[in-house]
Amino acid sequence: MEKPKSLLDEVGEGLDGLAQARAMLAAGRKPGIARSLDFDLVEIEAGRAVFAGTPGEHAYNPIGMVHGGYAATLLDSACGFAVHSKLSATQGYTTLDLSVSYLRPITTTTGLLRAEGIAKQVGRRAAFAEAKLTGADGKVYAAATSTLLVFDR
Repeated sequence: MEKPKSLLDEVGEGLDGLAQARAMLAAGRKPGIARSLDFDLVEIEAGRAVFAGTPGEHAYNPIGMVHGGYAATLLDSACGFAVHSKLSATQGYTTLDLSVSYLRPITTTTGLLRAEGIAKQVGRRAAFAEAKLTGADGKVYAAATSTLLVFDR
């Protein structure tokens, strides 16, 4: 059975990581997780990625706040794509570790959130990135560091 193509391969097969991400952005395509949680890749450059979303009740936990997984997903995406933007056409990555610090509660009244990820170091086998989740009010709502495994595809 043939392995299905990834979204990035569909929009940019044979391209390096930055070109793939730019092709996905230009095509207006979103992976399933971004459709489910309603967030978007809004900026991409070498070593830097920004995702943005406005949390709604679809992301609420039982205590009436946005689930921490929403913030973690935006931060993980920002870290991952910051690293992806530095990879060659034959490399892939996966998150090994994501450490999130939650600094403020998030509700539907928080408004637009932006997760900006920066690739700090990208090696042959491992990469390190960090990201901050900032509100329209300029406050940081959460921050993360990530270790990613780099592999040949």
